[in-house]
Amino acid sequence: MTRDVNTHVRRGHPITLGLMILFAIIELSLSAWLTSKFNHFHNYRTLSERDRVRFTLFTSTWTVVWAALLLILFAHSATGSMLTSVLAHLVVLGFTWLLWTAAAAAVTDMLGGGLNCKLEDAFAYCNQLNALEAFAWIEWLLCTFAIIVVLWRGISSARSGNGYRGSLV
Repeated sequence: MTRDVNTHVRRGHPITLGLMILFAIIELSLSAWLTSKFNHFHNYRTLSERDRVRFTLFTSTWTVVWAALLLILFAHSATGSMLTSVLAHLVVLGFTWLLWTAAAAAVTDMLGGGLNCKLEDAFAYCNQLNALEAFAWIEWLLCTFAIIVVLWRGISSARSGNGYRGSLV
């Protein structure tokens, strides 16, 4: 049973972090484009709209950098390294989860849960803002899934006597 779990973690870790990186790059592209347009044309509805898009840009950049670092470190040494331990994953993913919760909730609040672009004309970039909201929630879901798996592996590690400094596999 343990060997099967280790195989799933070794396969699932790069897939999950790879998806997080992919969707963070998409979110980064959207938020960077919107930030560029807002900076050039000053056509944001409120300062809050501008700042929430900028926060999403920061969160996307954070996710790309830290998820890529975790992915590289895990590929280098999946076992035996403090940098790939359950605790290290919990710290990075926990903070990332907090950032995505704030970003997704802020964008959702700003848009009132989503925009009907056929009826809405107050927002200059309606479709892009809807996509920003959707990808923020996708990223939140991926991060939530990753944390659940890491917590599950952490509990298994603690029960086996390795503590939370034990490896994911």
